[in-house]
Amino acid sequence: MRVLVTGACGFVGSRILRRLRESTEGWTLLGMDNLCRMGSERNRPVLKDLGVGFFHGDVRCASDFDNLPPVDWVIDAAANPSVLAGVDGLSSSRQVIEHNLQGTVNMLEFCRRQSAGFVLLSTSRVYGVGPLASLPVAQKGSRFVLDEEQSLPVGVSARGVTEDFSTTPPLSLYGVSKKMSEDLALEYASAFDLPVHINRCGVMAGAGQFGRADQGIVAFWIHSWRESRRLRYLGFGGKGWQVRDVVHPDDVAGLVFSQIQQGEAEDRPRVLNVAGGPESTFSLAELSAWCEQHFGYRNEVQEDGSERPFDIAWLALDDSKARSLWGWQPEIRRDAIFSEVAKFAEANPDWMHLSS
Repeated sequence: MRVLVTGACGFVGSRILRRLRESTEGWTLLGMDNLCRMGSERNRPVLKDLGVGFFHGDVRCASDFDNLPPVDWVIDAAANPSVLAGVDGLSSSRQVIEHNLQGTVNMLEFCRRQSAGFVLLSTSRVYGVGPLASLPVAQKGSRFVLDEEQSLPVGVSARGVTEDFSTTPPLSLYGVSKKMSEDLALEYASAFDLPVHINRCGVMAGAGQFGRADQGIVAFWIHSWRESRRLRYLGFGGKGWQVRDVVHPDDVAGLVFSQIQQGEAEDRPRVLNVAGGPESTFSLAELSAWCEQHFGYRNEVQEDGSERPFDIAWLALDDSKARSLWGWQPEIRRDAIFSEVAKFAEANPDWMHLSS
């Protein structure tokens, strides 16, 4: 088996390659990355030690795929993952679409020529901002909870948002570029008989994640707390009650490994939510309480009720299909993820400077 992972030196791509190496014997693992992210260079020697063949290339450039060796599968872990990308002044709208959509086009064309399978790591942000913002929520303790006493829309269960929830725009440029990539991958699967799997992931976190608030909130919060940096609760009254679910990339990699091994599964949907489940949901206020207990000191967090585009009070994914149809479930729970990040932060006190 020959597997190419794009975004190989990013947090998720490098963890997937590590997990695949630990789970397989005799597989040829290849990685491709443009090394544009601060901190990504640190993962190059890690991949070398794992025996991963590395190619310096950019998924946006079609010719960078021309000299790659044949592969059986491509795992797309390359993206600009910020929901504010293209509207925050740090990247242009064209750059976001080129990276997240044109990159998918080039990968799918490569798969078509190779008759290779394709695994797209997508996102919970393909679900519509309007319907998500309209979900009935109530405040309970230091978090928002889904108010099940009110009528819930189609695609919402007690466990969270299902794959049937609305994907009608607006989603954000990031979200719509990933949704378009999903649709394109499904079209290529039909037109060219390619095995395709699309995994819509919740918030991913773990040791070594780059310290950007818009791209890795758990790592950003824990590293910042350890360094006594200023932190703010943005929006929703500035209390930090907004909720997400967190999942470790090693657990995502376990599902991807099964998908590659089994190839096309005609009796299973191609699109799946992949998340930590209700047990791994958290609010920012709860994350702050965890940090205070773990590090042993309080960090005053500023309350800032100012609203930002695309902010959502409550978003957790119902991953029941992945669990029931694939026999998959996450093994690394919320507090274990937090502890792993904190341990890494203590061992790498310069990480925020290097990666953010």
